[in-house]
Amino acid sequence: MKLLEYQAHVLFEEYGLPSSSGDVASSVAELASISAGISTFPVVVKAQVQTGGRGKAGGVQLAANAEELKSKGETILGLTIKDLKVEKVFITPAVEIAKEMYLSIIMDRKTKCPVLIFSAEGGIDINDIADRHPEKIVKLEIMPDQGIQSYHAKYIADYSGIPELAGQIEDVLKKLYTLFSEKNCMLAEINPLVVKKDGNLACLDGKIDVDDSSLFKHEQFRVWRDEGETNPLILEAREFRFTYIPVEDAGNIAVISNGSGMLMSSIDLISAAGHSVCSVLDLGGGATAERIKEAVRIMLKNPKVKLLFINIFGGITRCDEVARGVLEATQDGHTPEQFVLRLEGTNKAEGIEIASGIDIPVAFADDLVDGVAKIDERMKA
Repeated sequence: MKLLEYQAHVLFEEYGLPSSSGDVASSVAELASISAGISTFPVVVKAQVQTGGRGKAGGVQLAANAEELKSKGETILGLTIKDLKVEKVFITPAVEIAKEMYLSIIMDRKTKCPVLIFSAEGGIDINDIADRHPEKIVKLEIMPDQGIQSYHAKYIADYSGIPELAGQIEDVLKKLYTLFSEKNCMLAEINPLVVKKDGNLACLDGKIDVDDSSLFKHEQFRVWRDEGETNPLILEAREFRFTYIPVEDAGNIAVISNGSGMLMSSIDLISAAGHSVCSVLDLGGGATAERIKEAVRIMLKNPKVKLLFINIFGGITRCDEVARGVLEATQDGHTPEQFVLRLEGTNKAEGIEIASGIDIPVAFADDLVDGVAKIDERMKA
């Protein structure tokens, strides 16, 4: 899960990092309310989208007074940056900057350890710096059983020619690493980490990616995730621990399966056959009759669905449970116009026998390729 900048600042403040507080607006009315309550200008108005290049796209602007805040905030709310519509803006006090730096902690899948990355030059050009002057980038592996040590900060400061900042850098490193560890982050980035005119450090912008598998431990993240979601079927699917993914607006085939690899293969083969998938649903673990019933119900809430393809493959998945769930869904009135079913796993024969009792015609497929062939037959009928 990728957090927005203002959410990263909430965490920075929670962990005592030097960060500017701010306000978030998602409408012109909220902008007016916020501007009326600000006594000190200038402020910075920042688009809240999960992509880089906001500044170059006009998504970061300085407002010198309340009128500029409302005007520029409204303009930014109307932007689309790299195909992402700006739904929120973050308003924070402007800071006088003496120097910009870069700091991040990232989980390295190769070493299976967190890696600290620092550059005494940061900001929007950090990628160019890494390409053109890799010697300016410091990378240090962090031993999970030891965490951040004083020598990490001293080495960074000495190597980068800023020994006078070693103490402040150590404080920031330790707090950022604690955040990284306790919040199960894959990435915790401060860009830029700035030296203000008064010589103190400040976190001006943040990017935090959280391990999705840890969300069950963090209610705060789950709330943020759901606040940013506008598709009601995605939210409803999450209640049952399903992953619902819209695919193509013009599609009319829905796919239910167990595993992202199987879903992607289904989409690819269906597309290659000349048809379009409108949505897919990953069941995750535990393909019980009750869960299958709910999955079918959710998928058929989309009125565009003409054909439902249930593609179940698993060594221990009980096919009779899957078939029973489909049968119960159809008995409750959740029936697609066309239905293709592929079952592979424990009690396959029993599953096919149960599914044969469904009132609507069911096309049974031997495997994925056969399933797509049967989809093609029915969509062309």
